[in-house]
Amino acid sequence: MKFSDSILAKLFGLRTEDGMEDETQEKSDINVQQAMDAEKEKEESTPQIAVNELELPMDHSLNRLYDLREEQAGGLPAPWLRLDGCEDLPLNKVEGELDRLYKKITAESDARVKKAIPKKKEEEPAGTKASDATSELLAEEAELQQEEPEIELDAQPFVFISADKMKAWLMVFPPVGKGREIDRQALEQALKDNGVAFGVDEGLLNKLPGERNRYFRLCAAAKGRPVVQGKDGYIVDYFKRSMQRQVEVDERDRVDYASLNLVQSAEEGALICEAVPPTKAVPGRTVLDKEIPGKDGKAATIPKGQNTIISEDGSKLLASRSGRVEFSGRAFQIKPTMDVENNVDYSTGNINFVGDVHIRGDVLSGFQVKSMGNITVDGVVEAGTVEAGGDLVIAKGIVGDQEAIIRANRNIYSKYLEHGIVHARGNIITDCILHSDVYCDGEVQVTSGRGAIIGGRIRAARGIKANIVGSKSRNNTSIILGGQPCADFDKASLLDSIADMEEEMEKLERQPDSPAKAKRMGKIRLDLSVNRMKLGQFEKEKEKIKEKLEEQGGCRLKCGIIHPGVSLTIGKETLQVTQETSSCNARLINGEIYLI
Repeated sequence: MKFSDSILAKLFGLRTEDGMEDETQEKSDINVQQAMDAEKEKEESTPQIAVNELELPMDHSLNRLYDLREEQAGGLPAPWLRLDGCEDLPLNKVEGELDRLYKKITAESDARVKKAIPKKKEEEPAGTKASDATSELLAEEAELQQEEPEIELDAQPFVFISADKMKAWLMVFPPVGKGREIDRQALEQALKDNGVAFGVDEGLLNKLPGERNRYFRLCAAAKGRPVVQGKDGYIVDYFKRSMQRQVEVDERDRVDYASLNLVQSAEEGALICEAVPPTKAVPGRTVLDKEIPGKDGKAATIPKGQNTIISEDGSKLLASRSGRVEFSGRAFQIKPTMDVENNVDYSTGNINFVGDVHIRGDVLSGFQVKSMGNITVDGVVEAGTVEAGGDLVIAKGIVGDQEAIIRANRNIYSKYLEHGIVHARGNIITDCILHSDVYCDGEVQVTSGRGAIIGGRIRAARGIKANIVGSKSRNNTSIILGGQPCADFDKASLLDSIADMEEEMEKLERQPDSPAKAKRMGKIRLDLSVNRMKLGQFEKEKEKIKEKLEEQGGCRLKCGIIHPGVSLTIGKETLQVTQETSSCNARLINGEIYLI
């Protein structure tokens, strides 16, 4: 800025170039903000078009009729073409209905325009001079047009029916000139002419002729009755289809193993399940008064199994005998349950039963209990044998004196395991394991109560969880993780049996021939054949077992305290624990066992 310009600006208030630029920029910002505010106000004031509303172009014939009515009557509400009742339909169906509405209302409006607004003759182009004869003809035509009577058209209802014939709408074109206003009779006749005869809104027909906005407004005039499809029948069960034993620890960290007996018992004639019958369909009806057939529901199949019967009315499944209720995957069945009120001793002898066995007392030393189902013992198991085809629950525990043999094809639940040989294809859940030989294809859980594993050899395929492993007195405790302990034991036993039979065969072959020798050798050959066949099955499953062995890195020992004297083996690696470790999480990492 020049010095003279600065002086002049101070004396006379002259604007400098810089000042003018600032003011111009400020005005530009104000103009932009005003334009944005105006655009926002315009957007807010512009009515939003609903998805089920038809928007017509300005030059549409319906708008021309509206303009004509506006000239005659004035103060007329704008056209309202919304398909009320279609809001819940899929968007593609709504668009289809709007397309149909547009085509039909355009055709009706065009026809109405031709009657209401005659086509005017085009004016003669400027600059042309008509002959005298032509001028006379034009004058005569103008006189004739002036003599033509005023156009009169009565109000005309417009009916639109949905594609599925379940809804109908009404819109009324206003009268032209001195034509008659709309009345109920005209509305009824329009609906009748279009076949609408069901679900008509009588209230609309009564009030529409007297409303101010009765013209150019699409109103729902009739609604059909939708079909109600029949519901399929279903089964109401009164016994559970699956039983899962859940070990619950109380506030004193104790488990009530006696409460784990989850056998569902049923007396003869007990109601097992009931079939709720299907419902029939309720036919629908269109606005054209046509019936819409429905589909009846399907009857449920009663899951009838062994020892059950269906009631005479075919709706109930009943127990035909007393026993345990079990669902096999397809049907309910009743399996017999053997209930031993006292101990298994000389008064009962050994027990071998196909169903479930419930022993209210103890299993004394030297006795056997075998079952293809579940076994529940309310007392203790001494130096005997208990084999269950399902779960085994021993409420008080096992005191085996190294002679008790306990087997279960699924899980074993016991208060404690002491000096026993235990096999479980599933999991083992107990409060304490003392000096026992354990084979478990699942997981060994010793976390309730004392939660201690002391002495013995524990083999678990999927891992071990315990509070304490080993003892301060350095009892030799062996923990072996991985593999298939039960299968390995069975295979080793099978090999020993085959070796014993082969040795006996060699001894028999050296003896003189006799009927007794031939009979004995025949039996041994048969047993050898069977055992070798079983051994072949083990070999076939070797690859599957190998795949599981390769995943032994996932096997782990988790315990609160592990004491010295514990030998830990995972896969092929073994670790001798030499110092006490708390919060131990032992696992195999890169071929080495770590106590994390």
